[in-house]
Amino acid sequence: MKAIVLYKSCSPEELNISEFPVPEGKPGWVLIKVRAFGINRSELIMRSYEANSPYMKLPRIPGIECAGEIEDPCDSNFTKGQRVIALMGGMGRSFDGSYAEYTLVPSKNVFKVDTTLGWEELAAIPETYYTAYGSLFDSLKLKPEDILLIRGGTSALGLSAIQLVKSVGGTVLASTRNENKRDLLLSQGTDNVLIDNETFTEQLFSLHPKGVNKVLDLIGPSTLLESARLVRHHGIICSTGVLGGKGMLNNFDPIKDLPSGIYLTGFFSNYPTQEIINDIFEHLNQHKLRPIISRVFSLDEIGQAHTLMENNTANGKVIVRI
Repeated sequence: MKAIVLYKSCSPEELNISEFPVPEGKPGWVLIKVRAFGINRSELIMRSYEANSPYMKLPRIPGIECAGEIEDPCDSNFTKGQRVIALMGGMGRSFDGSYAEYTLVPSKNVFKVDTTLGWEELAAIPETYYTAYGSLFDSLKLKPEDILLIRGGTSALGLSAIQLVKSVGGTVLASTRNENKRDLLLSQGTDNVLIDNETFTEQLFSLHPKGVNKVLDLIGPSTLLESARLVRHHGIICSTGVLGGKGMLNNFDPIKDLPSGIYLTGFFSNYPTQEIINDIFEHLNQHKLRPIISRVFSLDEIGQAHTLMENNTANGKVIVRI
């Protein structure tokens, strides 16, 4: 089969198609014929430097999600030809992932889907909407009366979160570092756009003097402490992404660094279930939501896909169609 195989850390231009054996089915796993997959920030990190880490076992086919058809159900309850999505659980890291014509995935990380979406749109949903949905409705307990700030609003995850917030009638503020992306955020229903510069806090408090009651922080530890000071008493911050490039908060003292009465949570997307996937697709169908796709590439254009996302110019989900 054709596959993108990492033998070491590399540049986007060094990603090339290799011939690789089709995985053989085994108990507890299913073989999927990959139709399309989305590009994720974690895959850029893995390609650019993490592949050289001692805990990574190479060679490895990246890719933490996909949409496709069951090729070999093995001992599962799936049937050959059934439309499914797969995500997480070590996919593309602990075992070979979706940057290939076929991928072998634990059956617990494979989910049937009830949708009429085409392959490209279906591939834009698994990781992005699962993370957005879980962050908003599980971790943040989002309600229609909430005023939510999304930091990193122009990312694929941020844009999906905006859709979900507006679908339940919430008020959403979204941040971007680029003034030119204001119209993009407004077109998705954002109530107020904040430019993430030295006047960021002043912009927010001019709109909401008491602060917002919830924050979805996709930038990560680099903005977490600032976000904590934008939340009103008994507000909640959910730290989900690491768009800021800083994965850890050094010398964090929760007693001193967090204002009293502020709640901090996060969302880790490694444990999807069929029930949650069903809820997500029911929500998308009920509210007639469709994923925002930046561009669709072919497998031999994988380097261009990585470059587009790395340059922060995608403005939506980057998809590869096989």
